[in-house]
Amino acid sequence: MNVQAAVDIVLVLVILLDLAMLAVSRLSTLVRLFAIQSLLLALLPMAEGLLSGTMPGMHAVEITGGTIGIKVVLIPWILLRIIRTGEIHAEVTPFLGFAASLFVGAVLVAASFAVSARLPLPMTPLSAMLVPASFSTLMIGLFVLISRLKAITQVLGFLLVENGIFLFGLMLLKSMPALVEIGILLDVFVGVFLMAIVVYHIRRTFDHMDMDALSELEGR
Repeated sequence: MNVQAAVDIVLVLVILLDLAMLAVSRLSTLVRLFAIQSLLLALLPMAEGLLSGTMPGMHAVEITGGTIGIKVVLIPWILLRIIRTGEIHAEVTPFLGFAASLFVGAVLVAASFAVSARLPLPMTPLSAMLVPASFSTLMIGLFVLISRLKAITQVLGFLLVENGIFLFGLMLLKSMPALVEIGILLDVFVGVFLMAIVVYHIRRTFDHMDMDALSELEGR
């Protein structure tokens, strides 16, 4: 198997993991699926150098290392720790059922392929699957944000959106300084850290992690 075929397989797996996150209710499983997806994305910067017949540069190594350290290890550890200390371990009653969510996800993936086919690109992407996979991840992340009740699941929706942006940014890997990518990763970490604090206070105040409980704060 050549590098190009491996990259295409990785991008297909990224899309399948997007859909899998719509069909799973257990929060710890959702976190692990996100970690697996982030690990796959972390390997793609290394593949660009291999496709051009050269060894991956320091820029690609820094992005891969930062992504693995923050999004594969640190953030999942924080989220799993929050889940273990809480009483709710599954998304029981989402706004939209899991079967319907999976159908919507499939429609979003199909729409992403349709839009990507008509989108003018400033440069040739790493793979023909890269733009559809990035749009699919971005749109499904936004869908998770608006269709789930649990705060942890909404944090994962935010992280999926960031994964989609990260994937699209791989087209500009050679022109984007490593400090910009590291800054983005740090912003994501800070955002998740603040969300973890919010989740903790929601759980301590309401004894659960439903985001719709925030409306009750108006009367307090």
